[in-house]
Amino acid sequence: MDLVVFDLDGTLFNSEQKLSAYTKETLALLAKKKIAFTVATGRTLHAAVPSFEGLHFPLPQVYKNGVLIWDPVSAKYSHGNFLTHQEVEGVLEVFDTTGLSPFIMTVTPENHQHIYHGPIHNAHGEKLLKKMQERPNASVHAWTGEPVEGVTNITTIGAKEPTEAIIERLRREKQLCAFYGPDMYKADHYWMDIHHIDASKGGAIEMLKSEYGFKRVICFGDGDNDISMFQMSDECYAPENADPEIKAMATAVIGHHDQDGIAHFLRERFQLDDQ
Repeated sequence: MDLVVFDLDGTLFNSEQKLSAYTKETLALLAKKKIAFTVATGRTLHAAVPSFEGLHFPLPQVYKNGVLIWDPVSAKYSHGNFLTHQEVEGVLEVFDTTGLSPFIMTVTPENHQHIYHGPIHNAHGEKLLKKMQERPNASVHAWTGEPVEGVTNITTIGAKEPTEAIIERLRREKQLCAFYGPDMYKADHYWMDIHHIDASKGGAIEMLKSEYGFKRVICFGDGDNDISMFQMSDECYAPENADPEIKAMATAVIGHHDQDGIAHFLRERFQLDDQ
């Protein structure tokens, strides 16, 4: 039995950060045909689930690039690769000289988010702070240096040069993994996400494949945080808007995410319109 895995931003989501009506209908047809599917995203559970309204996702879902696996049946996280206090402090030291504002993301066993932020230096940080404060089921606090539990990742949004400077310095930290790239929703903004090296989309999907006895994995993704998933999949597909490196790894390049490229491919690949 195949397991189909979707990245969200730049892949299943369009540029408005939504699932189109056509894509929602396609996922419903996929479920009707009893084809197993799930998501593997850099988003948090809280930032992804509202987009799934009206859809049935019974299988565990991979969040924060493999840091967490969420089981919707038990409503609990079944896996976690958290950052230690020492690792968090080391990353914050790197941020001190860049002018970027770090946000330390945590999750409790009860699925509440506590978000801690460093000094807010610029408009990028102010916008991100406001966005964090508007999240449901989340509380936002200034970082005091006290140890906290369940640190999933450290994230920020800023200009390109300081972001790349942090990425370059973090390459020396073998226990950390950092992704970054232009924000597809905001011009001249670059996002960055830092988490433990043991966390990856590919590793999390391997666990699900083994646990549920899937024979093959078919995945869809567009960015460098999808590389580990592409490497372990039997088939991997990149939308037209994907990064060049991902396109080069793909079994095939398919339609653009703003043109329901994934949905059109699924309908043809699994003959969904014949139901």
